[in-house]
Amino acid sequence: MKNLSDWNASLLSFPSYHLFQTKEWATVKEGYGWQPIPFTCGDDTASPRAMVLERSISLGKNLIRSKILYVPRGPLVNWENISQVEYLMDHLEQLGRERQAIFIKIDPEVFLGKGIPGDQDEISFPSGERIKNILRSRGWVYSSEQIQFQNSIWIDLISGEDEILARMKQKTRYNVKLATKKGVVIRQGSEKDFDQLFQLYAQTSLRDGFAIRGKQYYFDVWSRFISAGMATPFLAEYEGEILGGLFLFWFGKKSWYLYGMSSEAHRDLMPNYGLQWSAIQFARQQGCEIYDLWGAPDHFDGQDRMSGVFRFKQGLGGEVVRMIGAWDFPIQKSRYNIYTQVLPKVMAMMRRKGKQATLQEVGG
Repeated sequence: MKNLSDWNASLLSFPSYHLFQTKEWATVKEGYGWQPIPFTCGDDTASPRAMVLERSISLGKNLIRSKILYVPRGPLVNWENISQVEYLMDHLEQLGRERQAIFIKIDPEVFLGKGIPGDQDEISFPSGERIKNILRSRGWVYSSEQIQFQNSIWIDLISGEDEILARMKQKTRYNVKLATKKGVVIRQGSEKDFDQLFQLYAQTSLRDGFAIRGKQYYFDVWSRFISAGMATPFLAEYEGEILGGLFLFWFGKKSWYLYGMSSEAHRDLMPNYGLQWSAIQFARQQGCEIYDLWGAPDHFDGQDRMSGVFRFKQGLGGEVVRMIGAWDFPIQKSRYNIYTQVLPKVMAMMRRKGKQATLQEVGG
């Protein structure tokens, strides 16, 4: 990828900047079949921009070679400025045509609201609905393939630690203190801990029923961001045994809890609560104002696959944030239709293969 010495700094001009738009994330993805395309609509740092990822794919029995474009957690623009949004979309759609892509996918952090729908403290953002209407009018469609979580929980880090603790549910506060009281030690890790952390992550994925990638992918992500000074692992130990871990990432004034892993051993010692509190404290020390717990249910009815982990995250005192999700702009509509029909089958096959590979990794 070309030299992008000022790219990350330019992202910070936009409130919706995200880790996945950084040059570090693009560099990792470049090693896994994606070609990064740094895209701007002007020469100054305030110009709308996006780190676009391009990938070649094969479609159908005849293996038609095609391209897709994806803008993870972007593009970046002043979403309140409708003329600027239209200007950006004109150029982004033209890029897709020039690259002869099947479609472009975006999933920007454009808010639909905060709080759980139907709750007394729910807040709706008409601007989010307005952006959805603009996308529809331009031929964009809500995507059946949501790559990132559409909703999440954010913890406000601007207030002091006492206030952050006070916002937690009583049981969560108790468990945070219990972990320390029972002798759980939280420490920062290094690359020397990667193997054990991945083993725990693989075990967690099998236990909780989510698919993960191969070991080397996570090693590449973790080492890239640690070397850039944008990530660190935390480990929870008890009498020398690793009970759990998490990876904290940060960029600008935002931080993200992207990967968490835990053992079945000594769960009564509440190591995950100690890990989260240590990560929150560390993120504040880095000057972060937001701690993104990375993921909340699509539907808040208690039946969603994330309902269990959502209760844990809720206890940490954050606020639900709801976004517009991923949207596709079909350019080659017939091929797009084929893609959307073939993809679920491909993904199901990949999940099965991934589970088998994970079982082999943990010796199952």
